[in-house]
Amino acid sequence: MQLIVNLLINGFAVFITAYILSAGIHVNNFLTAIIIAVVLGIINTILKPVLIILTLPINILTLGLFTFIINGLLILLTSYFVPGFSVKNIWWAIFFSLVLTIVNWFLHLLSR
Repeated sequence: MQLIVNLLINGFAVFITAYILSAGIHVNNFLTAIIIAVVLGIINTILKPVLIILTLPINILTLGLFTFIINGLLILLTSYFVPGFSVKNIWWAIFFSLVLTIVNWFLHLLSR
Protein backbone atom coordinates (compact mmCIF):
# COMPACT_ATOMS: atom_id res chain seq x y z
CA MET A 1 0.00 0.00 0.00
CA GLN A 2 2.87 2.37 0.81
CA LEU A 3 4.28 1.88 -2.70
CA ILE A 4 1.02 3.04 -4.27
CA VAL A 5 0.84 6.07 -1.96
CA ASN A 6 4.44 7.02 -2.82
CA LEU A 7 3.71 6.58 -6.52
CA LEU A 8 0.66 8.86 -6.31
CA ILE A 9 2.59 11.47 -4.32
CA ASN A 10 5.46 11.40 -6.83
CA GLY A 11 3.03 11.68 -9.74
CA PHE A 12 1.27 14.59 -8.06
CA ALA A 13 4.67 16.23 -7.46
CA VAL A 14 5.52 15.88 -11.16
CA PHE A 15 2.15 17.33 -12.11
CA ILE A 16 2.50 20.31 -9.73
CA THR A 17 6.07 20.98 -10.84
CA ALA A 18 5.05 20.92 -14.50
CA TYR A 19 2.27 23.38 -13.69
CA ILE A 20 4.69 25.71 -11.89
CA LEU A 21 7.20 25.53 -14.77
CA SER A 22 4.64 25.59 -17.57
CA ALA A 23 6.82 27.81 -19.77
CA GLY A 24 9.40 25.07 -20.36
CA ILE A 25 7.81 21.81 -19.18
CA HIS A 26 4.66 20.19 -20.53
CA VAL A 27 2.79 17.20 -19.06
CA ASN A 28 -0.45 16.14 -20.77
CA ASN A 29 -2.39 14.78 -17.80
CA PHE A 30 -2.11 13.13 -14.39
CA LEU A 31 -1.70 9.64 -15.84
CA THR A 32 1.30 10.89 -17.83
CA ALA A 33 2.69 12.37 -14.60
CA ILE A 34 2.44 8.99 -12.89
CA ILE A 35 4.17 7.31 -15.86
CA ILE A 36 6.90 9.98 -15.66
CA ALA A 37 7.33 9.24 -11.95
CA VAL A 38 7.70 5.51 -12.66
CA VAL A 39 10.12 5.94 -15.57
CA LEU A 40 12.17 8.54 -13.68
CA GLY A 41 12.32 6.24 -10.67
CA ILE A 42 13.56 3.35 -12.82
CA ILE A 43 16.14 5.53 -14.58
CA ASN A 44 17.34 6.98 -11.26
CA THR A 45 17.65 3.51 -9.76
CA ILE A 46 19.52 1.89 -12.64
CA LEU A 47 21.35 4.56 -14.60
CA LYS A 48 22.13 7.34 -12.11
CA PRO A 49 24.56 5.37 -9.88
CA VAL A 50 26.51 4.27 -12.96
CA LEU A 51 26.71 7.85 -14.24
CA ILE A 52 27.76 9.17 -10.84
CA ILE A 53 30.61 6.66 -10.66
CA LEU A 54 31.71 7.30 -14.26
CA THR A 55 31.74 11.07 -13.75
CA LEU A 56 33.32 10.98 -10.30
CA PRO A 57 36.46 12.93 -11.28
CA ILE A 58 34.49 15.84 -12.78
CA ASN A 59 32.06 15.65 -9.87
CA ILE A 60 34.94 16.03 -7.43
CA LEU A 61 36.38 18.95 -9.41
CA THR A 62 33.03 20.77 -9.45
CA LEU A 63 32.33 19.91 -5.79
CA GLY A 64 29.26 17.90 -6.76
CA LEU A 65 27.66 20.53 -8.99
CA PHE A 66 27.95 18.24 -12.02
CA THR A 67 25.24 16.13 -10.40
CA PHE A 68 22.76 18.84 -11.45
CA ILE A 69 23.78 18.27 -15.07
CA ILE A 70 23.34 14.51 -14.65
CA ASN A 71 19.87 15.05 -13.17
CA GLY A 72 18.95 17.31 -16.09
CA LEU A 73 20.14 14.75 -18.60
CA LEU A 74 18.10 12.04 -16.88
CA ILE A 75 15.01 14.28 -17.05
CA LEU A 76 15.65 14.79 -20.78
CA LEU A 77 16.04 11.03 -21.21
CA THR A 78 12.71 10.53 -19.45
CA SER A 79 11.07 13.06 -21.77
CA TYR A 80 12.43 11.07 -24.72
CA PHE A 81 10.78 7.84 -23.50
CA VAL A 82 7.45 9.19 -22.21
CA PRO A 83 5.02 10.57 -24.79
CA GLY A 84 3.11 13.57 -23.49
CA PHE A 85 6.11 14.89 -21.55
CA SER A 86 8.23 17.57 -23.15
CA VAL A 87 11.12 19.60 -21.82
CA LYS A 88 12.34 22.67 -23.70
CA ASN A 89 16.08 22.32 -22.98
CA ILE A 90 18.67 21.19 -20.42
CA TRP A 91 18.24 24.31 -18.28
CA TRP A 92 14.52 23.68 -17.90
CA ALA A 93 15.32 20.05 -17.08
CA ILE A 94 17.75 21.09 -14.34
CA PHE A 95 15.26 23.58 -12.95
CA PHE A 96 12.53 20.91 -13.13
CA SER A 97 14.76 18.57 -11.15
CA LEU A 98 15.35 21.17 -8.43
CA VAL A 99 11.70 22.20 -8.11
CA LEU A 100 10.56 18.57 -8.25
CA THR A 101 12.83 17.73 -5.34
CA ILE A 102 11.38 20.55 -3.24
CA VAL A 103 7.75 19.78 -4.13
CA ASN A 104 8.29 16.05 -3.56
CA TRP A 105 9.87 16.71 -0.16
CA PHE A 106 6.99 18.96 0.85
CA LEU A 107 4.30 16.50 -0.26
CA HIS A 108 5.99 13.60 1.53
CA LEU A 109 6.23 15.79 4.62
CA LEU A 110 2.48 16.46 4.44
CA SER A 111 1.65 12.78 3.98
CA ARG A 112 3.17 11.74 7.31
